[in-house]
Amino acid sequence: MAHFAKLTPDNEVIAVIVVNNSDIDNLPFPESEPVGIAYCQSVFGDDIIWKQTSYNNNFRREYACRGGFYYPATDVFVRSKPYPSWYFDAAVANWVAPVPMPTVPYGYIAIWSEDDQKWYFQLNASQV
Repeated sequence: MAHFAKLTPDNEVIAVIVVNNSDIDNLPFPESEPVGIAYCQSVFGDDIIWKQTSYNNNFRREYACRGGFYYPATDVFVRSKPYPSWYFDAAVANWVAPVPMPTVPYGYIAIWSEDDQKWYFQLNASQV
């Protein structure tokens, strides 16, 4: 199965659909993408923007999700903005906290506090 993300003109992901391998001529990515786009447009209309996404994160960094974005400059999908204070860093093509995450001690996980605008450490229950 192949997966295709439906995009707005601003590259926001508004849906992800599954396309049968037979509808993309059983081609691998990237050869499958133009065939899949043509198929999607034949079903849903020519005015819709489509990009192929990988369920296994084999290409375009991560699987497209509704509310996420396609970033054409680096040809990757990114998730929706995790917190209001975070900003998009084009250099890494991802959302970044306004305060860099500190080194996390072994056995802990870092948790962002939007209210305090800082990182906290919490004991990782799976390490106990």
